[in-house]
Amino acid sequence: MNTPTTTIPTFDQIVRKIQFDEIVKQVQDLPSLPAVVMELLNSIDQEDIDISVLAQKVTLDQALTAKTLRFANSSLYGTPTKATTIQQAITILGVQSVRNLITAAAMTGCFPKGKINFFDFKAFWRHSIATATCANILAKHLRKNQDFAFTAGLLHDIGRLVLVTRFPEHYEGALAYRAQHDCYLIDAERAVLDIDHVVAGHALASHWNFSDVLQKAIAGHHEPEKMPDDSLTAIVHVADAITHALDLSATDDDLVPPVCMIAWKKLGMDEKVCKHVFKQTIEQFEGINRLLA
Repeated sequence: MNTPTTTIPTFDQIVRKIQFDEIVKQVQDLPSLPAVVMELLNSIDQEDIDISVLAQKVTLDQALTAKTLRFANSSLYGTPTKATTIQQAITILGVQSVRNLITAAAMTGCFPKGKINFFDFKAFWRHSIATATCANILAKHLRKNQDFAFTAGLLHDIGRLVLVTRFPEHYEGALAYRAQHDCYLIDAERAVLDIDHVVAGHALASHWNFSDVLQKAIAGHHEPEKMPDDSLTAIVHVADAITHALDLSATDDDLVPPVCMIAWKKLGMDEKVCKHVFKQTIEQFEGINRLLA
């Protein structure tokens, strides 16, 4: 008598698919961003921010105050005088840098690691900060808004944190699938979860009332060809690819995503520009990462 064979299901067969409504519900359960962060994100295109009012609001958050002062007094800026107040720090750094710092500090605090030991949060933030750094450099090259570029680069993969912290079992399955098939993480997400970090990130950006410009960049950074007239989406897409190519996340299995030639040409990425952007990104990243991560 033959004994029937038992097929052991793979992890991605055990984990059920995630519905979009579940993403929305989990996003709505996340804490709101601090008021000062929302105010800064919504005023990126404004140049007439009252520094004294901004300083007063930042001072209300002790952790944020400490980070801002440490940032202002770092060797990255090499200023002869030390900042002892937030207003002095803003004067040294500029509103743009302080805005970037506040956004980064707020984001890193919104997604507690808990007992999630299968996901490399350090590598995630290294890549996010590297992409923000590179996007800022690309925006300067194109004479575009550097604040928008840094923020969009920092937040482009924020949907991954939604998935890994709100659906840890599902995301562990996606990571297992990627390791088994040696594929891009976004393809593993779609195969196992039937949804990806772009959808989750866009849902979060909408819930947090980010500007339309930032929402578009988050939603389109893997497919900028669908937004051919949007420079910010192209900047984030190219910055993401460059930082993967430079392996600034310091992960062994980092794959460089395919680059959309429409976006590449839109940014005028000839050999000279590439060398400059690569060099500047490497030089600036480690200093910024040490302060923000």
